[in-house]
Amino acid sequence: MAANTKTSRKAARYAVPVAVAGVAAATVAMVPAFANAGGPDLPKVTAQQLIEKVAASDVQQLTGTAKLSTDLGLPTLASGLLGGGGVAGGSADPQDKVAQLANGTHTFRVAADGPDRQKLTFLDGKDEYTLVHNGTDVWGYDSKSNEAFHDKADGKDGVKGKEHPKTADRLAASPQQLAQDLLKQAGPTTDIAVGDTAQVAGRDAYQLVLKPKQSGSTVGSVRIAVDAKNGVPLRVQLLSSQGGKPIAEAGFTQVDFAKPGADAFSFTPPKGAKVTEGADKAAGKGGEHGKEFGPLESIPGLDALTGGADGKGGKGDVKVLGEGWATVARIDTGAGKTLSDIEKDKNAPKEAKQFLNSLGDKVTGKFGEGRIFSTRLVNALITDDGKVYVGAVTKDQLVKTADSAK
Repeated sequence: MAANTKTSRKAARYAVPVAVAGVAAATVAMVPAFANAGGPDLPKVTAQQLIEKVAASDVQQLTGTAKLSTDLGLPTLASGLLGGGGVAGGSADPQDKVAQLANGTHTFRVAADGPDRQKLTFLDGKDEYTLVHNGTDVWGYDSKSNEAFHDKADGKDGVKGKEHPKTADRLAASPQQLAQDLLKQAGPTTDIAVGDTAQVAGRDAYQLVLKPKQSGSTVGSVRIAVDAKNGVPLRVQLLSSQGGKPIAEAGFTQVDFAKPGADAFSFTPPKGAKVTEGADKAAGKGGEHGKEFGPLESIPGLDALTGGADGKGGKGDVKVLGEGWATVARIDTGAGKTLSDIEKDKNAPKEAKQFLNSLGDKVTGKFGEGRIFSTRLVNALITDDGKVYVGAVTKDQLVKTADSAK
């Protein structure tokens, strides 16, 4: 959790469901289970056949309504920030919108016509946020602030990294893209079977069930509902190993696979709208471009714990420990002060002490002393010597991993 941008980019890879859903590319462990009569009566298929059906699906056109619900069980401080308090309110930047999806329930309309045309309209309350990818143009528009964000998707504008066009592509493809990412990253530490059949958005569906073979993961299973006719993933559910409602669920509530109208992807900023160009942001005129984990960096007091926001105190070294569902990233922040120093220092920023208090109980082990930042999915151990261990593993597994790394 070092405050410098380079480290945050590395850390972000280990702090989201996809990154810890398994190690990339290996032989998938298939379980030849069959769909049962829990839902629609469908022909029996094996997990291998169902995955092949998803891979063979060539559906590129659709319109519909989808819902994303996330219940990470975030502490109050972080919940407020990731729910919108940690980014500029009313921002049209797609990266800011992605950060706000980390908490709560969001509904959106979606349209897609091949890889070059997608549109999402977020319907949260009376205000709308629209994200349009049309050929070489990517637009984001926030009706609340009447601000628009424009970027190019063809690499001709000199925007380094192309984060925003990638964001547009992935958002517009959800939940299909999420399902495909999960299947690609499922390795030998994953059991894949066919679960109950279901109805999603009024369509008959099979369900692929991915389960960790390893103990210690916060993930109990991932369930992917697959359209029985065309193989399109209709819903993805991330279930906790502790039970309860899904940690995250993304799926269609209504979907039509007809070609969208020709004008569905046209966009012109409304009169009087403030327009920010992606190239301007990349040049530092509108903020830092491509800051994937900005909301976490903005948590008050975190910079004091990780050596300062100027990046001079953070080493940023990241080491991957374990594999599959038990993967943990160790980040050496190079913090100038220990947690104990901050607790005892009467002159330490009050924000730093407030952040410490928002963390869980103190823990001890062979690694020394530390504090645990806990959610239903990702747990992070901040040690007294400035290291951070983070992964989609239980608190006990996190401490065990930290001990074994000494």
